Amino acid sequence: MDAAAREARGGLEWRVTVPEGASVAVEHEAGAAARAWAWALARVAAAWSAVAGFAGKVWRIGVDDPRRAVHGLKVGLALALVSVFYYTRPLYDGVGGAAMWAIMTVVVVFEYTVGGSVYKCFNRAVATASAGVLALGVHWVAGKTGEFEPYILTGSLFLLAAAATFSRFIPTVKARFDYGVTIFILTYSLVALSGYRVDELAALAQQRLSTIAIGIFMCLAVAVFVCPVWAGQELHLLTTRNMDKLADALEGCVEDYFAGGPAQAKSGGYRCVLNSKASEDAQANLARWEPPHGRFGFRHPYAQYGKVGAAMRACAYCVEALGSCAGAEAQAPEHAKRLLRGACARVGARCARVLREASRSVATMTASRALDFAAADMDTAVHELQGDMRSLPSTLAAELAAETSLMDTMPVFTVASLLVEISARVEGVVDAVDELATLASFKQVDGDDDDDDKKGEAEMTMKVHPLNEPDTDVEAPSPENQAAKA
Repeated sequence: MDAAAREARGGLEWRVTVPEGASVAVEHEAGAAARAWAWALARVAAAWSAVAGFAGKVWRIGVDDPRRAVHGLKVGLALALVSVFYYTRPLYDGVGGAAMWAIMTVVVVFEYTVGGSVYKCFNRAVATASAGVLALGVHWVAGKTGEFEPYILTGSLFLLAAAATFSRFIPTVKARFDYGVTIFILTYSLVALSGYRVDELAALAQQRLSTIAIGIFMCLAVAVFVCPVWAGQELHLLTTRNMDKLADALEGCVEDYFAGGPAQAKSGGYRCVLNSKASEDAQANLARWEPPHGRFGFRHPYAQYGKVGAAMRACAYCVEALGSCAGAEAQAPEHAKRLLRGACARVGARCARVLREASRSVATMTASRALDFAAADMDTAVHELQGDMRSLPSTLAAELAAETSLMDTMPVFTVASLLVEISARVEGVVDAVDELATLASFKQVDGDDDDDDKKGEAEMTMKVHPLNEPDTDVEAPSPENQAAKA
């Protein structure tokens, strides 16, 4: 390269040394058209990847719960049935050309569950009828005042809208009639204002009410008779699933602590219990609106499921604390853990068994002695654990005084104390399930004809928390820990 060329390029010159016999491939820079084509291909590939990813998510949602896809088909079916009133001339003339209100009703009131649909249909029907009648009455009174009619209509609209909006802050109204209050305000505003310019206000109100009734009827018919999804059953299944997940999480947290390895996947199941309050409250509120179906009769105690869920969340908080002990930096010595490992594992297993028996009782809607027997076994395991906890300091002081101090064993004492507390809260779950069984009239699978047997069984299965027992009952350590200490 000559000097002029080097000066034009800033005095820089590149040199490449190639060994003899080596081949060199020189790549020329692509032109503008090639770069544009490559950019276009990259954009098309990215768009196709995004579309494929979205389609995969949609497919997984449908596969996980096919009822969601069925719900879409049900909405389409309801709209197709209602549209007949719009396309058929005799039916269209019969509703006075207001068939579009039936279609709007189906769109806004059709919900995933039967309870949700009944809730919205009832609120819409009552709110529309009451607001329409009230608006007609106010319009009739205002019409008698002559020139003061617009002032009366405006004042009534202001007062009713303000009062109805304020009522939405009342907890009972908010939980059960929030949608109805909104429809009341909307309907009263439409009827009151349109009545000032429309002569046949009563006929207009009658047409809208009839078309809304048609939409409500079609919506309820499809929701109840075509693959119904009951909110009561959803709440029932959610409760049983949470019990099983809580039992798995409890066992997993105990195993994680004494194994010292990475946390198991099942150990995080308690999070589902902690995050389920909103779903439980919503489903319990909607289940109240559902008619009797299957094993869920009239006035089924859906509110009791909330108490069962609250008891499970109280237990889940302790399980969460137990899980945090497994990942804590301060850990007890292995020989100290070994002294309480057997007793802690038994308490964890017994508590998990009680939760699973409670879940089975709720799932099958039966009451049996198995739950009481499991609770009694859990109390026995807790007594053994408390005895081992009392004997542990003397054992460490006698055998391992030079190696371990009492403060070093505090983490394992914390875990054992948490298990004792968890057992107490599991008993709270059992009490809530027993109350649910009584209120819902669960079927008794164990027939007891002898009253004396019943009395003796009740005395045998009466649960007393271990912390209320005298210390003299559990002074001796368990045989397994005696063998470990030997």
